[in-house]
Amino acid sequence: MRRVLLVVHEGRDEATKIAAAFAGELRSLGIAVCVLDPEAGALRAAGVEDAEIVAARPGAAAGCELTVVFGGDGTILRAAELCRGTETPVLGVNLGHVGFLAEADVEDMSEVVRVVADRSYTVEERLTVDVSVTVAGEVVATNWALNEATVEKDARERMLEVVVEIDDRPVSRWGCDGVVCATPTGSTAYNFSAGGPIVWPEVSALLMVPISAHALFARPLVVSPSSTLAIEVVGEQAKGVLWCDGRRAAELPVGSRVEVRKGREPVRLARLHHASFADRLVRKFHLPVAGWRGVAERRWEDQD
Repeated sequence: MRRVLLVVHEGRDEATKIAAAFAGELRSLGIAVCVLDPEAGALRAAGVEDAEIVAARPGAAAGCELTVVFGGDGTILRAAELCRGTETPVLGVNLGHVGFLAEADVEDMSEVVRVVADRSYTVEERLTVDVSVTVAGEVVATNWALNEATVEKDARERMLEVVVEIDDRPVSRWGCDGVVCATPTGSTAYNFSAGGPIVWPEVSALLMVPISAHALFARPLVVSPSSTLAIEVVGEQAKGVLWCDGRRAAELPVGSRVEVRKGREPVRLARLHHASFADRLVRKFHLPVAGWRGVAERRWEDQD
């Protein structure tokens, strides 16, 4: 039997109601629905019956052809964890504010049902990063991220001292609030807030952006996906913390070394249509484009 996993923003009644209606549509088409155990009670109360309940852990999407997410980018990042190791694609229905990772809005639900039923969506793979933390030559933590791995100070009153390195060569030393190592997918997230460049998703690259660095040279760096980014916590007192997608953390004592590489496993995102990333930027950030007289518009007028 065909199976679809639902991931719902916890605590939002709107998300639960929309997910319940969607589940009813799928069941009427003979498609089984799986739900996560923390969300099962709320969905059952909203009318989702006979759903298979699965544990909320990496690999939860095993055996499902698709994971449909009702929430914002944070919920989609959580769903990416659940799909880790399964190759199950993620389709996001945006209920958040910006929702760069989401493919559909609430108004598109009838189309989402049709596309899931017909399997007419396409799938694109997004670059991830693998992260390792070494202390005194010993690997003490490993992790991964779809958007970014960030080294930050753990105390507000102290600046973090770091030395950054690209491909085994030192580049600079910064006193800063932190350093963001981002993917192209994450270029519109924390990287964007830190002043980094927006990179089109199909570009294969890694980004390194300092946060509030006190240094003459403190510019965003864009490097090859085959490069290794490294950040060493130096100084005498200030410790740091590693955050992966803002969800998974590891402590960084002085002397820690964080290495960031292109991930071995991409995240697969389901797409309903092939929209231009430029159009997505304009729509999500409400960019002013009035007065544009581009080629496409002139061609349309010539046809009239």
